[in-house]
Amino acid sequence: MDSGNLAWYIAATALVLFMTPGVAFFYGGLVKAKSVISMMMMSFGAMGLVAVLWILYGYNMQTADWWGGILGNPFSDFGLGAMATGENATVNLTAVAYGATFAIITVALISGAIADRARFGSWMIFAFFFATIDYFAVAGWVWNTNGWIFNLGTTLGFSTEVIDYAGGTAVHINAGAAALALALVLGKRVGFQKGIHKPHNVPLVMLGAAILWFGWFGFNAGAAAFYAAPEGTSGDILSGIAGVGSPAGLIVLNTLGATAAAILGWAMVEKLKDGKPTAVGAASGAVAGLVAITPSCANLAPGWSLLLGIIAGAVCALAVELKWRLGFDDSLDVVGVHLVGGLIGTLYLGFFATGTGLFLGGNAEQLILQAIAAVTVLVFSFVVAYVLGFIIEKTIGFRVKNEDEIAGIDTVVHGEEGYALVD
Repeated sequence: MDSGNLAWYIAATALVLFMTPGVAFFYGGLVKAKSVISMMMMSFGAMGLVAVLWILYGYNMQTADWWGGILGNPFSDFGLGAMATGENATVNLTAVAYGATFAIITVALISGAIADRARFGSWMIFAFFFATIDYFAVAGWVWNTNGWIFNLGTTLGFSTEVIDYAGGTAVHINAGAAALALALVLGKRVGFQKGIHKPHNVPLVMLGAAILWFGWFGFNAGAAAFYAAPEGTSGDILSGIAGVGSPAGLIVLNTLGATAAAILGWAMVEKLKDGKPTAVGAASGAVAGLVAITPSCANLAPGWSLLLGIIAGAVCALAVELKWRLGFDDSLDVVGVHLVGGLIGTLYLGFFATGTGLFLGGNAEQLILQAIAAVTVLVFSFVVAYVLGFIIEKTIGFRVKNEDEIAGIDTVVHGEEGYALVD
């Protein structure tokens, strides 16, 4: 890997890491003022814990070299001492750091579904086991050349493979399904009904969305650096798709275009449905577009990415209403934005992926592969998260007491207040 590609790789790692504080700001602004510290701490807790686990054994687990591409040996290079002294250490260790940022944000995203009512210690226990049992394995399924999803097309005798360039399945469907499971385990907030729980700081929400959009160029285009790596280094793993060179320009343009179009899609739905487009809606629309373009950023022509953005923004704007109709308290719409947006972006490739989509010179094979990958990750993540959350709730407790929730959990859980209004 030449110095320019390596420099971009390191910069992309920093950009993606910065996205998790963006999640903290975005989520923090959406909750009530007395819960903002708790909400943001769940993201920062994930940053601390998951990064350590990834370096110790998570990266090893995603090599997926056991049991037909299902899991890797966590002790194959525990703590990465051998990698640090081996050939191509600089590129390989940078790959580890880049992969860690994806693991961190996947776990952090889940926390939005349990806002205002979760214990921090219980959240950290959940994060530990979910990262270990779920994310480290799923990342290997999707992105490692040994992974069973990575090789699903070959296994089925198809002429193409599953496409998930940057995490439609491994990040967004994974986090969204887990969020739904935890929302069901912890139950509804006190007074759960439409219009009761309003964002306490809309500018904070907008700031978080802006940071996410900024960092997402590293999230999507950062993987392009893999294709510049020499044979035998980490450039040959976690590549995300087969047969594509280094389409960084296309990825950057699609990340811009789909996100912009999704803002318009969400705003149009709000205007038609409620009479007024909102700032929170614009921020949420941007995130929905970013989610949808994540798996498809390298495999769509720019025009098709704009259509994807419009669809994702509009559909996610409608999907966030499902919690009121179905009665599950997904506090900050992780299900409506990340699960639904991830499904849209992943399945959209089955129709419009360049050269392989059903409508663009391909056949039904791409759609079949995308659907199998999406459904498998969804079900696996939901089951793992539900079981973990249920065990934690029934043993040490996951949800705070109702009186603590009503009072605001920042002082109870962390001994701090987000805003010192009186000296």
